[in-house]
Amino acid sequence: MSKPGAILIARIRRDLKELTVLVERAKLGWGKAKSQNDDNYLDGVALNLHGFYSGLEKIFEKIAAAVDGSVPTAANWHQELLSQMSAEIAEVRPAVISEELRDILEDYRGFRHVVRNVYTFHLNPKKIEPLIVNIDPVLEKLTAELTTFATFLQQADA
Repeated sequence: MSKPGAILIARIRRDLKELTVLVERAKLGWGKAKSQNDDNYLDGVALNLHGFYSGLEKIFEKIAAAVDGSVPTAANWHQELLSQMSAEIAEVRPAVISEELRDILEDYRGFRHVVRNVYTFHLNPKKIEPLIVNIDPVLEKLTAELTTFATFLQQADA
């Protein structure tokens, strides 16, 4: 295996572990926010959800740069990158994630945008709740699909 391929695979695996930590922290904060009716915990939930998507986006950027040879740069590059990851690139790579997962992740991308652009005291718990309720199956699907992609990289580079 080439050194760049091995490095990318190692980074994907390491970053997936870090995303798992962010998910656990977000869920813990959500439980405390609900049980103690304390919006300060909600701020932590928002920060961890933001970190979750931002971390995932970093993985996608690394794949786009190293494998695709092209990282979107347009004003809507965040949307373009997510779309790029769900597209198969003929003779280069299969889709990194499924279209189904892309559609689900769009909600997390949108929330990350909100967190970056509004004051935390304006966050609506009703909009955060579905992100938290669904995050375990999202992480499971994400982990499975990125692990499959890492296996592809390993086999393609052998």
